[in-house]
Amino acid sequence: MSLSVGDLLFLLVLAGGASWFLNSLRVRELALQAARRACTRHEVQLLDQTVSGVRISLSRDRRRRWRVWRQYRFEYTVDGRERQAGELIMLGGQLQALIMAEKRPTLH
Repeated sequence: MSLSVGDLLFLLVLAGGASWFLNSLRVRELALQAARRACTRHEVQLLDQTVSGVRISLSRDRRRRWRVWRQYRFEYTVDGRERQAGELIMLGGQLQALIMAEKRPTLH
């Protein structure tokens, strides 16, 4: 049994898609770990134990190499009642920025 050029191309595309998917899962897990660390450091509770992808694009890193740029959002709470939004920026597998609202709830 020999493979045609079309079969080889199909396998190459399939392998590339699988690689992209696995890399995306790895970067998402790194983003979630960064969100957990930030919430622990700021003594707030990470809600839903997840981050959600917002945007994706290509950008260059400091060495001028093309990397996938991803923006994630997560939610946390200071007082257990009010949700706050946080954002993470990942370039490749590296955390570039983490933004959390400065707003603290007032006690009534």
